[in-house]
Amino acid sequence: MPPGRPRILYVTDLAYQARGRRYGDEDVFLTSRLRESFALALCHPGEAAGLMDAFDAVVVRNSGPVLGHQEACAAFRRAAQERGTRVYNPLTGKADMAGKQYLVDLTAAGLPVIPSADRPEGLHRLPAADAYVVKPKLGADSAGLRVVPADRVHEAVAAQAGQVLAQPRVDFAYEVSFYFVDDAFQYALYAPHPDRRWRLEPYDATPRDLAFARRFIDWNGIGHGIQRVDACRAPDGALLLVELEDLNPYLSLDALDQERRDAFVAAMTASLHRFLAA
Repeated sequence: MPPGRPRILYVTDLAYQARGRRYGDEDVFLTSRLRESFALALCHPGEAAGLMDAFDAVVVRNSGPVLGHQEACAAFRRAAQERGTRVYNPLTGKADMAGKQYLVDLTAAGLPVIPSADRPEGLHRLPAADAYVVKPKLGADSAGLRVVPADRVHEAVAAQAGQVLAQPRVDFAYEVSFYFVDDAFQYALYAPHPDRRWRLEPYDATPRDLAFARRFIDWNGIGHGIQRVDACRAPDGALLLVELEDLNPYLSLDALDQERRDAFVAAMTASLHRFLAA
């Protein structure tokens, strides 16, 4: 590693408009704190491949849904893999980083996820429901999501077989997210009102909750990086995985008190140093 502070290229889209979240504000805060330990520059996802060679590592953060700049992201991944560029999170993620096929695979493996199918012949594995959620495998931020009645779900999946997921619409009590840096739990937040997904409050995770979340962190096997395990509390009281965000999870740091924000920054800083030294 060169003398002085390690050089970090921080990939974000400060102008991206997300419903209920302020991506730009979160990254302005994070980069202001990370600059205490790293020489850091920000760039848009479309510029990352052309700039990354001048840096010791690339940190991918709130860059918005990949669908918005799919070609640029694919070019960046190819270039990073060819050149051996250090990317945080590493590009080996098996969850949302690679699309949502993992939800179909985890359903087949019997893990506690919202049951998912991506082809008509798999729909019989889903519980009976009055309506189903159909969404793109490569979607994010609810883009392309629609609710269809039970008598139309076969048609909806058949029309885009392998490209969409179908899931029973679950009447859950609330959604809860568990945030990890590397394999260390940091904090949990929940949305007590299902119709206000991003109105988050601190959540006191139980040992059973954390065992649930850690099961998916262990499955993904990312040695360094930030992951968010999103779950819902089903009618029977069990948690079901909604998604495992391992690409650029929004952190909702504005829902934390100063002490917890400071603790997260310290954990991320230490993780980046370990990552650079690995």
